[in-house]
This record gives sequence, structure tokens and C-alpha cells, in this order.
Amino acid sequence: QVQLVESGGGLVQPGGSLRLSCAASGFTFSRYAMFWYRQAPGKERELVASISSAGGVPNYLDSVKGRFTISRDNTKQILYLQMNSLKPEDTAVYYCNHPSGYWGKGTRVTVSS
Repeated sequence: QVQLVESGGGLVQPGGSLRLSCAASGFTFSRYAMFWYRQAPGKERELVASISSAGGVPNYLDSVKGRFTISRDNTKQILYLQMNSLKPEDTAVYYCNHPSGYWGKGTRVTVSS
């Protein structure tokens, strides 16, 4: 069965960096575009970044452009989100998404001094 397991979240000061990972199993990872979403407290879940099956054509939420980078390792079946210059408004639970509707449990990112 499809499993998505996120990791790498934590508490970081404004301006800091984190790298999120999503380990995928139960499907042929290299065949699918993949997505990172986030949900901040009291807000709806929003799409942060997407990447094509081969690793090209990344797309980003306007507010994270130039700060976040999505990438993937199809050999290891891992999706990444490198987050730099973090801001308090990036605080959220970050989720990995398979386009058929599968979700991980999320990893919490808190940006605070």
C-alpha cells in the first residue's frame, strides 16, 4: 500500500533553514509528479511546491519562490523540500502528497525566535 513518511521538521529561528524529506513506498515513485502542501494553524491546506516525475518543472507558491527548493531522488524514492530564509509565516505542518490522494502524517515546522 502507498506510504508517505515525512521527516525533518522542527523549531528554527527566522532566517534559518530546514530540509524536509518524504520517504515513499508502495508505488513506483518515478512515475508520478509529487507535491508538498502545508497547513498553518487555523488556515486551509495550501500547495507549496510540485515537481514532475523526472524531477524537472518545479512550481512554487509565490510566497516561497526563491527560498524553497523541491527535489527528488527517484532511486531512493525520496522527495525533498529545502527551506531557506524561513519566516514565522512558514510555520505549519508540511505534508507530502501523491496525486492519487495519498497523504503522509506530516511534519511540523515552527519558525520562531
